[in-house]
Amino acid sequence: MDEQTVSQLQDAILYLRLGQPEQAYKITSTLFEQALESEEVIYTNRCCVFWIDSRKRLEQIADPYVRSENTLNEWKSFKDFITRETKVYEPAFYAVKKGFFTNALNSFSELLDCSDSLQKAEMYRRTGICYKKLGDFENARTCLIEANNAHEGLASVLAEMADCYSLCGEDRIGKVLFREAFFQNPEAIDLNFLDSQLIKCLVKNIQDKKGYTGKQLLYWIPVYGVIGGIFNIKRPLSSLEVARLAKNIYQMENEYKDPSCNEEILVPKLLNSYFWLIDHYVLTHESVPKINEILLKIKILDSQIYEAYTN
Repeated sequence: MDEQTVSQLQDAILYLRLGQPEQAYKITSTLFEQALESEEVIYTNRCCVFWIDSRKRLEQIADPYVRSENTLNEWKSFKDFITRETKVYEPAFYAVKKGFFTNALNSFSELLDCSDSLQKAEMYRRTGICYKKLGDFENARTCLIEANNAHEGLASVLAEMADCYSLCGEDRIGKVLFREAFFQNPEAIDLNFLDSQLIKCLVKNIQDKKGYTGKQLLYWIPVYGVIGGIFNIKRPLSSLEVARLAKNIYQMENEYKDPSCNEEILVPKLLNSYFWLIDHYVLTHESVPKINEILLKIKILDSQIYEAYTN
């Protein structure tokens, strides 16, 4: 590219950073005349086209809370769309990221004053995600703590808090919160917005070595998190939690006897529950026979996991 084209492309990228894809599109469209085969121009132009269309889709949604949910879904769609490109032009990608989440943050901030606790928690979570994606981890953490205060114990919020603490260099707290989140409700956790190496390396390792994807992957994460020594910080359970855990295990064990059960989900779910029960027994100094009973159940359920867990 000649100097003039490079300069104009930089102008387009600046508009993307400012959250103005329409202005960026005007520039990239004219650049095709002088740099038709430029991969950088093509990539930037496609970023513009997607974002402009995304805005049109969002503008059609009247409910601001539904629109806020779809805003984050649009980012996931953008990532899926742009990964089809054979070559990444990082200045354009990160400009879109900056502009997109700045705009989303401004929009979400107007919806934080909710009377419904669950809705309030969700809006603070979404706002926290925006701050996190913009690299402002302190404000992200503040928002996520507010989300947890509004409605305590949501797995989606706990996972984002864990991610934020880990990004701030506080892996110990991150490990505790990640383990808690995947214990509460793996399906509520959206891996698309988790950025810390702590969780990304674990997820990649499971995907590469085991090939798990989708919902199945979510349930295996806490299992291999324990096996790999990542989810290694334990906490005592309340008497109510122990009773609930024992009841859930009993129900899952009965469900597993049914040949038509969803084994792909049930096995890792049971394994994780067994791990939590063993941790409880160890922390409360229960008798060894009780621990051995659960270990035998793990061995029967999955001998490879048993070997990894006990060695």
